[in-house]
Amino acid sequence: MPEFKKIFMNTNYEVRYASSPEAVKKYDTQALRDEFLVNDLMIANQVKWVYSHYDRFMVGSAVPVGEALALETLDTLKSENFLDRRELGVINIGGSGTVTIDGESYVLDHKEALYVGQGNKSVVFTSESKENPAQFYLNSTPAHKAFPIKKIGINDVEVVELGSPETANARTLRKYIVNSVVDVCQLQMGMTTLKPGSVWNTMPAHVHDRRMEVYFYIEVPEDQAVCHFMGQPNETRHIWMANNEAVISPPWSIHSGSGTSNYTFIWGMAGENLDYSDMDMCAINEMR
Repeated sequence: MPEFKKIFMNTNYEVRYASSPEAVKKYDTQALRDEFLVNDLMIANQVKWVYSHYDRFMVGSAVPVGEALALETLDTLKSENFLDRRELGVINIGGSGTVTIDGESYVLDHKEALYVGQGNKSVVFTSESKENPAQFYLNSTPAHKAFPIKKIGINDVEVVELGSPETANARTLRKYIVNSVVDVCQLQMGMTTLKPGSVWNTMPAHVHDRRMEVYFYIEVPEDQAVCHFMGQPNETRHIWMANNEAVISPPWSIHSGSGTSNYTFIWGMAGENLDYSDMDMCAINEMR
């Protein structure tokens, strides 16, 4: 359950503690949603954060509509500036917008990204259009070193084609913030798009005890949904997801989903290593 909430001028945040797999076995539907589902993202003129104790990962959003939004520090960070001991990843899923960092501006169009390293002090979000505002999806992790700011455009990402129509999981994976594209401490972010007629993501499922992960589901039609699967491979659970909702996946949990239509999701990871292929695969016919 969230420990507390606090409102700054334009910032809303909550803290969530880690849960053991033994405890999660006893959770009912509402307890699962309270613990792992992140909703109320992409609210106009608000910065929203959920601070997870899984690898101190933070998931959030900023939607500036007709005014600028500043990245404010939080009481729980105990730092003068938000990025004093953190790095930040930004992916814009809305209209064109600008991220201004210590006076230098970076324009992000739809589905462009920005990596912001440790030690930057002022971060301000603005939109080009009030009618079609930017929608900045934010991930942040602790950092031990300051790396340069880098914009990642659509043509800068690494593209991987996965799955097949026969198994309903044909999808395009785009790696935005990974160590082969940009220098990072531990944050990794990317985007996976399901092709028409395909609905399964990350199947066969896997776990990676060295990293936790957060999925942010987007482009889900209003009258459709995605069923997100989590839990240990032999003790799975599910959470029904709507558009613009995120779900926290502990290191001991699978993370996979199936939608009632095709959709897109943004994945973010943090943990002990930066090896994207570090996965412990779960045989489909052995999951329970």
